[in-house]
Amino acid sequence: MTSGLYIVATPIGNISDISDRAKTILGEADVLACEDTRVTKKLLTLLNIGFANKKFITFHDHNEQEKTQEIVDLVNQGLCVAQVSDAGSPLISDPGYKLIKQCHEQNIPFAVVPGCCAIICALQMSGLPTNRFMFAGFVPNKDKAREDLFKELAPINTTLVFYETAPRLLKTLAVAKNVFANREFAIAREITKIYEECKTGAADEIIAHFEKNPPKGEIVFMVAPPSDECVSEVDAEKLLRQKMKKMPLKTAVNEVVAEHRLNKNEVYKLAVKIKNEQQA
Repeated sequence: MTSGLYIVATPIGNISDISDRAKTILGEADVLACEDTRVTKKLLTLLNIGFANKKFITFHDHNEQEKTQEIVDLVNQGLCVAQVSDAGSPLISDPGYKLIKQCHEQNIPFAVVPGCCAIICALQMSGLPTNRFMFAGFVPNKDKAREDLFKELAPINTTLVFYETAPRLLKTLAVAKNVFANREFAIAREITKIYEECKTGAADEIIAHFEKNPPKGEIVFMVAPPSDECVSEVDAEKLLRQKMKKMPLKTAVNEVVAEHRLNKNEVYKLAVKIKNEQQA
């Protein structure tokens, strides 16, 4: 195998999802950079891949800075290094981007070995629009930070995707219900595992379901884009006309969107229409 860094996706639940290419690289790699060596060694054992002669490097959020150059140096020595996360595609809400940045800067050869990614699997299961989506990482665990993030993202015209933990899910849904009013939610959990589930519906339906069935496992929380009908539920035209008398168009749009969590594109179109009428 050619010397270099290999970013290897691993299964998120079902061991059969590992690709032949990933198995080959994990088997032939000289060094494995992983979040938790115990998790990776368990995976190798399940795949019948021996690792007695392999070097293991713990590579996670807390030591990424110091370990990055060490990994680059190993590649420069002619070794094959495979980076894996505990499950799924590395670098997606996991460490690694600084390592790739260093590879670019130092002309270090690297390759991505694609495979499972919880975000993509969850979107496929959700039934929500997938032509445009935004992954916003893990939901903050502080109440104010959680609400602030949701309010910041609410006007964006796209499906929103978050990671969340099972113990915090109901608290997150309660805040999301207030911020993402009248929008469809989807919760995917235990993807590819025995108890895989994807629950979709209105906020109250989702909350009722998980109050009755306390969630377990890994959670992907998704929110549908704002509906085109949202603008008509609030008298946006009246609000815009009032604000545009005393402030620029863009400022008026931003304020109406922020105050009423409306679709920014739709509000902007309406504001332009008003402005054109006034100039006619």
